[in-house]
Amino acid sequence: MSRLLHAQTHAWLKVFAISARHLSFTRAAEELHVTTGAVSQQIKQLEERLGFKLFRRLPRRLELTEEGKRLAAVVDEAYQSVGLEVKRLRSGVMSGVIRLRSVPAFLSKWLMPRLPRLQARFPDIELQVIAEDSSLSLREGEFDLAIDLNDGHYPGLAITPLMEEVIFPVCAPGLMRRRPPLSAPADLAWYPLLHDITAWRGGSPYAEWEHYLQAIEAPPLNVRRGYTFNRHRLALEAAVAGMGVAIARQALLTDELKTGALIAPFPSRIPTGKRYGIVHTSGALDDRRVAAVHDWIVEEAQRHVTAHS
Repeated sequence: MSRLLHAQTHAWLKVFAISARHLSFTRAAEELHVTTGAVSQQIKQLEERLGFKLFRRLPRRLELTEEGKRLAAVVDEAYQSVGLEVKRLRSGVMSGVIRLRSVPAFLSKWLMPRLPRLQARFPDIELQVIAEDSSLSLREGEFDLAIDLNDGHYPGLAITPLMEEVIFPVCAPGLMRRRPPLSAPADLAWYPLLHDITAWRGGSPYAEWEHYLQAIEAPPLNVRRGYTFNRHRLALEAAVAGMGVAIARQALLTDELKTGALIAPFPSRIPTGKRYGIVHTSGALDDRRVAAVHDWIVEEAQRHVTAHS
């Protein structure tokens, strides 16, 4: 193919594209500032090079052959794409595909409601969004940015901290009907508990409840009971449905407390020691498109932290 499309062929293709657009060698010659004979000769040489006819030479007009129509469509699209990209480069517009991975809970509850703002700011950047535990496969070349919840230790990778996670119990208001009031942690013995078993990498299925109750120095309580879910969002939805008391993550609550869908029976909100962060390879931010998305996420996180401080 490279031998077929040598440098002269590309020059002939430009002449062909203009001739196909006008369906006239004369008008193509006027646009190119050459003679009609020169245009006709270059088209003939291109046809000989390709091995098929591009035009039917009729008495008073030109007509594209089927092969000519197909080639004209491809060549025209190619020139338009080149022209558009040059225009973008000259104007400083950033475009292209950025691969973004994120832990599912953060993606669905925090990032997704904010993505329209990213799209508005950088309309020519396209995100390939993958909801997946980022630690499962953070191999170089498989992602540009990855949002994860962990202790900040990623050998061989860089991380930009976003926000610390804070947890506290929540439940639906109706859950306390026909049960003792939830006035103290010991009262949880009367209530079903809900668990996100994938809350922290390497933790037990009941790690959130155990961490919270230990931090507030609650009396001994059996938390290894109740429904378990492998997604935070599912545990929270179960709490909204009145199935039990769940552990909420402050960063991932949207308007459940404001609307009254959930209430927080206890005042204590406990840091987990885990942080959300943007993981990337050491040179990833040299790409200004990746840096733009990275900086936008950091900006949104700072705004969130300020609003909740």
